[in-house]
Amino acid sequence: MSTHPPARAGRRFVLTGAVALTAVLALATPAAAHAEVEADKPQALAENVTLSFVSEAESASAGFAALRVVLPEGIAPTDVTLDEAPKGWKLKATDDGYTVGGPALKTGVDAEHKIKVRQLPDEKELAFKTVETYSDGEVSRWLELPTGGDEPEQPAPVLKLEAAAPGAKPVSPSPTATESAAPSTAAPTPSAEVTEPDTSAAAEDTATDADDGMSSGVLVAVIVIALLVLGGGAWWLVKRRGAASES
Repeated sequence: MSTHPPARAGRRFVLTGAVALTAVLALATPAAAHAEVEADKPQALAENVTLSFVSEAESASAGFAALRVVLPEGIAPTDVTLDEAPKGWKLKATDDGYTVGGPALKTGVDAEHKIKVRQLPDEKELAFKTVETYSDGEVSRWLELPTGGDEPEQPAPVLKLEAAAPGAKPVSPSPTATESAAPSTAAPTPSAEVTEPDTSAAAEDTATDADDGMSSGVLVAVIVIALLVLGGGAWWLVKRRGAASES
């Protein structure tokens, strides 16, 4: 009796088991992040920190055209400047972060950019929620945060920070942050609308002055005419009486 069939069956069993094990491990392993962030100084309260962002290309038919990043609490949009980006891309501040974009990248090319942050907040980790837009209008959102120890399907880029250095303190807020955080006690600066003369009011005042001048002139003329009439009438009356006396 040949022993080859059982041997082949054993090899098939081992191969099938290996494939099944690989599939189980693949399903159990969390998906790799498609949007990531790193820092040259990942430390709380560190100043002038460069953050590097990488968004992995997923589309098979279009390239990246723009990224929108929501800054974590403690970093104001005015405290961020663009350090590096794809050619032609520009940064524009928004109410809660910034957008960076420009000419669409080639299909399959990752979007990488760097920003300079004035100071990192005193936190253990920072999440930078990111929305990616492709040239064909497709949108990919990386906004989810871990909850209950489970890795989300589309996690937001998270930067873990070391403890602040001894003696490190928060720098003074930017002017914009100060104005938005508390009302200013200083006297308000007059706006252009306030300092510019009100041409309509001026025209009205001029018209009023002209009317007043015209009214005064007319009144004087009337008085003069009345005096002349009275004077002429009195002269005529005196002359008539004189003629009557002579006759």
